[in-house]
Amino acid sequence: MIVTRFAPSPNGPLHLGHAFSALTAHDLAARQGGRFLLRIEDIDGARSRPELADEFRRDLEWLGLEWDEVPAQSTRLASYDAVAHELLFRALGVLYPCRCTRAEIAAAAREIAPDGSPVYPGTCREHPVSGDTSHCAWRLDMARACAIAGPLGWTDELAGEQQARPELFGDVVILRKDAPASYHLAATMDDHADGVTLVTRGMDLFASTHVHRLLQALLSLAVPIWHHHPLLLDTEGRKLAKRRGSPALADLRQAGEDGRALADRLRAGELPAGISLSDGLHSES
Repeated sequence: MIVTRFAPSPNGPLHLGHAFSALTAHDLAARQGGRFLLRIEDIDGARSRPELADEFRRDLEWLGLEWDEVPAQSTRLASYDAVAHELLFRALGVLYPCRCTRAEIAAAAREIAPDGSPVYPGTCREHPVSGDTSHCAWRLDMARACAIAGPLGWTDELAGEQQARPELFGDVVILRKDAPASYHLAATMDDHADGVTLVTRGMDLFASTHVHRLLQALLSLAVPIWHHHPLLLDTEGRKLAKRRGSPALADLRQAGEDGRALADRLRAGELPAGISLSDGLHSES
């Protein structure tokens, strides 16, 4: 049975881009008699606002969606820590602590990863941290991890078969200094735990899948199919975002707009003025 999910973070209100993503995941499951899950990804430190989760539920109801809710990330912290330290660190030996700041990494980096982030230069891998590691991030020794996993591939419903290239990202963070786990680890573990068979999310996260596929191999997790959908863009060609004040669904809902009618327009590609749909698909192989 197909299982999809919508996994928003409660650090700001949902906007039209979220609505498009939720509708895509919901409809892909509904067409095949599958399950559509809601998972609240609420481990982003002080930025997480628990009260927004109820707003999210009201927004989805307003759009006319039905879902099964699974446990929020904040209930799964022990599992992230256990997998990172017991399996990745002790059993496989592919994690190491890192005290480097973002500024230090940016200054020393010589490469840029496919997601636009600076590739970590390996400072703490070459000069291991000793003593108290409670305020360290924990990074994946990418070369060692790739050697253990061997060649990997994955499938996107829109972009087709892909060769996994996690080495392009360098030693990514698995446990953050300011949060219990990185997006890479938490999303990968959660999708497995929730039985997600079709990971539906925006194409801005396409590149992250290379790393997620590696983690699945290291952790012996089931491998789903992915569906990276186009993004809604503003007048400057940027994806809609909370931090840029994109119109909130809650505001439209409270103003009396018909959510089901809005959902039908989004499904039909009838977008509000000033908003467009990205037309490029990744074709990495």
